[in-house]
Formats: sequence, structure tokens, C-alpha cells
Amino acid sequence: MELIEKKEGESGDQSSLNNDKEAEERQARDLKAGFHPLKNKFVLWYTRRTPGVRSQTSYEDNIKQIVDFSTVEAFWICYCHLARVSSLPSPTDLHLFKEGIRPLWEDAANCNGGKWIIRFKKVVSGRFWEDLVLALVGGQLDYGDDVCGAVLSVRFSEDILSVWNRNASDNQAVMSLRDAIKRHLKLPHSYVMEYKPHDASLRDNSSYRNTWLRG
Repeated sequence: MELIEKKEGESGDQSSLNNDKEAEERQARDLKAGFHPLKNKFVLWYTRRTPGVRSQTSYEDNIKQIVDFSTVEAFWICYCHLARVSSLPSPTDLHLFKEGIRPLWEDAANCNGGKWIIRFKKVVSGRFWEDLVLALVGGQLDYGDDVCGAVLSVRFSEDILSVWNRNASDNQAVMSLRDAIKRHLKLPHSYVMEYKPHDASLRDNSSYRNTWLRG
């Protein structure tokens, strides 16, 4: 299914109204069919890259859409058929984003935002990823409209979870999101969360190095 794209010349407010109307119509159809609609429709993407330097064009080419879902029932069907985190090769990325938002720094929904980053030992990352997915899909994170999606990055010595938001300059939203992540993951105090704006990632061409904020 094609992602919803903003039409040329369409204002941001009008685009938002159209998206809200489409979401309401989708939810009404799902309810009529006897399903339990989610607040947002989500798209799951997959990236498998070989180690080494890659251009932005190559990175975009490597991002593959796996599936989308908009109901509780469809989510569980999709999730139960996914490979477990422990079986994924390194380096691999899974991106779970709201429909219409590509998992790219430059996307219109992401370009002014950033992400909270948490590093996990590989033996526990699968559990934390599942808890994060359930919180995201269930709309349980504070400032939920500001949340764009979440990423699992499987690496050789560790796995990294990140949650992307729209506005890196809204300190209240950024810190509230941090607290919500800690709460829903029941994150032990020994774990450090780091925040990095996407424009900083664009400048140093790095997702996880040179973070700006620790909390």
C-alpha cells in the first residue's frame, strides 16, 4: 500500500485535516468490520546493509517496506510472523513508523526532530524492543502526536533502540518522552538515555555518535 504523501501546493494545515479525516474513515470501516482500530496506522520497514560507507541514495534504496497495519488484530498477525531479534543478522535495522513518515532524517516529519537512544546488551534487547513496540502501537507514550516512530538497530556487540520525535526544540515534549520511555520499559537506573537532533546527524553523518543530551 502506498504511503500518504503531501500533495504539491497543499498547506500543512489542510494536509493534517485530510489525514485526520482519512484516519477517522479508516477507523469507522475497521469498527464496522468488527476489528479494533489503532489510533494510527503503522508501517514496518527493514534495512540490511553490509558494513562500510554508503551514500544517502544507497541508504534509501536499502530501506524496504515489509508490512503495514491499522488494527490490533492485524498487528498481532504481523508481529507473530516476524523473526525474533536474536535471530537478526548484524547490521540490521527495523523501523516502525506512522504511515506517511519515512524513516529518514530528511523526511518532512523528522527534519526538525531528533531521537532518544538507548543501548542494550544483546541478551535483553528483544524484550525491551517488544515493550517499546507495544507502547508505541498502543499510543501509550506521552506527547504521542510528536512521536514519529521507533528503530531497532542490531549491531555486532550491542543492540540500539531509538524513538524519533518531530520537534527537537520542544524541551518539554523531549523530556516527557524520555520519562515515558523509561516508565513503559521499566528501564533500570543503570541505563543511560542519549538524545540527538537529526540535523546534527546530517552534519556528522552518524546516527548514534556525538549525542547532545544525556538523561
